[in-house]
Amino acid sequence: MRPMDLRNIAIIAHVDHGKTTLVDSLLFQSGTLRVNQRVAERALDSNDLERERGITILSKCTSVAWADLRINIVDTPGHADFGAEVERILSMVDGVLVLVDAAEGPMPQTKFVVSKALALGLRPIVVVNKADRHDARPFEVHEEVFDLFSALGANEEQLDFPIIFTSAKEGWADPEPDGPRKDLTPLFELITNHVPMPDAKSHAHFAMLVTTLEADPFLGRILTGRIHSGTIRPNMTVRALSRDGTVIEETRVTKLLAFRGLKRSTIEAASAGDIVALAGFEKASVADTLADTSITEAIAAPPIDPPTLAVSFLPNDSPLSGTEGNRLTSREIRSRLMREAESNIAIRVSEGESKDSFEVAGRGELQLGVLIETMRREGFELCIGRPRVLQRTDPDTGKILEPIEEVQIDVDEEFTGAVVEGLSTRRGELMDICPSGGGRTRLLFHAPSRGLIGYNGELLTATRGSAVMNRLFFDYAPHRGEIAGRRNGVLISNGEGKSVAFALWNLEDRGPMFIGSGEPVYTGMVIGEHTRGNDLIVNPLKTKQLTNIRAAGSDEAVRLTPPIRLSLEQAIAYIENDELVEVTPESIRLRKRLLDEHARKRASRAETTAG
Repeated sequence: MRPMDLRNIAIIAHVDHGKTTLVDSLLFQSGTLRVNQRVAERALDSNDLERERGITILSKCTSVAWADLRINIVDTPGHADFGAEVERILSMVDGVLVLVDAAEGPMPQTKFVVSKALALGLRPIVVVNKADRHDARPFEVHEEVFDLFSALGANEEQLDFPIIFTSAKEGWADPEPDGPRKDLTPLFELITNHVPMPDAKSHAHFAMLVTTLEADPFLGRILTGRIHSGTIRPNMTVRALSRDGTVIEETRVTKLLAFRGLKRSTIEAASAGDIVALAGFEKASVADTLADTSITEAIAAPPIDPPTLAVSFLPNDSPLSGTEGNRLTSREIRSRLMREAESNIAIRVSEGESKDSFEVAGRGELQLGVLIETMRREGFELCIGRPRVLQRTDPDTGKILEPIEEVQIDVDEEFTGAVVEGLSTRRGELMDICPSGGGRTRLLFHAPSRGLIGYNGELLTATRGSAVMNRLFFDYAPHRGEIAGRRNGVLISNGEGKSVAFALWNLEDRGPMFIGSGEPVYTGMVIGEHTRGNDLIVNPLKTKQLTNIRAAGSDEAVRLTPPIRLSLEQAIAYIENDELVEVTPESIRLRKRLLDEHARKRASRAETTAG
C-alpha cells in the first residue's frame, strides 16, 4: 500500500471518557468487524485487569480500512501511571484525536497526554464525546479545551484545531452537537483531510524505532514500531542498535506482521510510515533501533519521565508459603521483574538491601499495584514492603528534593473543608478553588507524592464516596517536612492455626479485625487494628472452656462484626516500615517483617541505640 493511502493516529483521553468504545464503533462502521461478529465489549481492553478496572493499561494497535484509506489507530492509556506507554506511542503517529467528555471537560490526565502530543508538534483533532448526555455542555468544553491548549504552549496551527461532536456508544459524529447524528463518516473524513500522510523515506535504508515489546510462545520476542525509512521483508538481515549506536545483535527477520482489524496478520513487505511487528530478535528491546546493516546511528528515542515511587519485592517466607502459589523462589521473581522492566521502560528494577529482595521503582501506586496483581494471577507468592518516594539532591544547593504532584479533586460543596484539612495535614498546598457545577467544587492542590500514599481511601471516607481525585506529576521541590503516619497500632497473632470465632469475638473491643473465623493465621501475622497507638500481641486461637455443668439457658451464638477486607493497594498503603503485605494467588495478608516477637524487640532496641 502506498504511503498516501495511510494515516497513523493515536486516541488520547482521560480515563473513562470513551476512547476504547470509539475504536469499537470505528471498527464496526468501517466493516472491519461485522455487526453480527462476536467480540467482547470494549474489544481493545483484552487484559482481565483492564476489564475489571475499566481502564486501558497497555497500548494496543488496530487498523481500519475506509474507502481507499487505511488508518492505523493506537488506543493509549489515560492514567498518568502508564504515561511511558503514551510517550512511546506518540512517536509513532502523525496525528491525535483528543477525546473529551462533553460534561466533564478536559481533566488532569487529558492535560498530561496533550502536553506530550503538543511538544512533539502533533496537530490535534478535538472529539467532544458523549454529546448526547443530558448534562452535556459542548460549547463550554470547546472553550476549556482551547484554554488548555493555550496554557500548554500550543502554537497557532495547533490552536486552530478542528472539533467534532460524537457519541461513541451510539456511533455518530457531527460538526455540530445537534446535527443529523447519522454515523461516523464525518470523523473518517476529518481524519483523512486533517492528519498528514506519514513522512515516508521509502528509498532510504530500512530503520525503525522499537516502541513496544511482547513475548509470544511460538515466535519469541515481537518488537513493534513505526518504520522510519526504507522497506522491510521477511528473511532480511537486520541489526539492532542501542540508544548510543552500539550494535546489540544482527539477525534475520523470521516474521513480518501488521495489524488488520483486531488481528495481527503476516505480510510480505512494509514501507516507511507503516506500523509493523518483527520477530526473530533475541536481545533487542524497547527504545532500540532496528536497521539495515549499513546504518550505524540510532534513531533518537523520546525521554521518559522519572519513576517517583519504589517498593521492595521479597519471596514469601511465612509459614503458609507454598500453600496457594507455585512460583516462590527469588530466582523466579527476579526473572519475572527483569522481563517486566525490559518491556516497560517506566519501571526500574534493582537489587534490594538483602540478597533475596528487589526494589521496583515506578510512576505510582496504580502502576505498581497492577504489576503485583498480574504476578499473583500468574501464581507468584510475594512479600511487598511499604512504598517509599524517590527523592533527589539539588546539585547546586545540596537540598533534598521530593516529587510534587498536581492533585485535582471534585467534591460536593459540603465536604470541601474536610478535603482541604485532610490534604493540609499531608503537606498539600491549595492552589485553586472554583465551582464545577451541580453543587460541586473543584480543588487544585500541589502535594508531595509521599503524602498521597493511601490517601484515596481516607478521601472517600471523609466525603462519603462523593469525591473524584486525579493526580499528575508536577515537579521536584524542596522537602516539605515530616508527615504523620498511621496513628493506630496493630493486633498481632501469637500462634499458628485457624482463627476461632470465640477468640475473635473477645478481641473485638480491642479494634476492628482484618480476618474472619476459620482463616489460617500464624505467629507475627497482623489480624486487626488496635484502638490505641501501640501494637498488641493477641491469641486468635483461644477456644471456650468446656465444663460438665450444663447452662440454665442455651449459650448465645457468637456474632462477629464483618472483618475489614483491604484491597491490594489499600494494604500496601496501610503498612508501616516494619511490616509487609503477603500476596498470594488467593490471599492478601498483613504481617510483621520479623515474625518472632523477641527478634522484633531486639531490632527495636538496636534501632533506638543507633538513633
